[in-house]
Amino acid sequence: MWKRWRRSSVGCRSWPGSCLCRYLSRWRWAGRAAVSRGRGRCAGGSTEHLPPTETFAADLADFLAALYRVDPTGGPTPGTHNFFRGGPLTAYDSETQDELEKLKGQIDTALAAEVWQAALGAAWQGHPVWFHGDAQPGNLLLDDAGRLSAVIDFGTCGIGDPACDTTIAWTFLSGESSRVFKERLPVDSGTWIRGRGWAIWKAMKVLIDALKDDPDDAAYTKHVIDKILADHLADR
Repeated sequence: MWKRWRRSSVGCRSWPGSCLCRYLSRWRWAGRAAVSRGRGRCAGGSTEHLPPTETFAADLADFLAALYRVDPTGGPTPGTHNFFRGGPLTAYDSETQDELEKLKGQIDTALAAEVWQAALGAAWQGHPVWFHGDAQPGNLLLDDAGRLSAVIDFGTCGIGDPACDTTIAWTFLSGESSRVFKERLPVDSGTWIRGRGWAIWKAMKVLIDALKDDPDDAAYTKHVIDKILADHLADR
């Protein structure tokens, strides 16, 4: 089910002398390295054998929180090079409207449109921070104890709005693990609203593709969309 959710790796960009490079080269927490040195296993390699746990959710939130505290000086701003991660969601408004039209009869498109409009209306007002941009299971490695041991693929990272880093709350986490992640990640309510926008845009895009030839992936993606819509309704 992850083949459509996982983007192919584009490698790790480097900005010589930037605060992020210095941070990634030295950062440790509880003895676990932030950047992979070729060891570890993929958190999303087999979801039936590696269900998300509260500890994993806390580890990820702590990593992202530390990343957001790094000095953003010299970091790249959003653009076509990183698919506008960290930028305003208006970059995908036209595409999202098209997705909503195509998915009529498949999902609650009226409520999905409400999620999207709420995200557009919750514009980022803060100072830019470093974000990862693709904090999904394929880029999160675990140690033998099931703890987060490495975060890889910084190809879409940059400085801007961290809302794009929240989408794992719906695409992979659920129940208690999702609750822990949401409570532990130090972002405001507007960031979660925009995060639902990022999540609904991608989920609808994945669903349109999955409906063509992959009923299992389509069913999973509809479940993701249901979680996004339920969160929106709970915050009304």
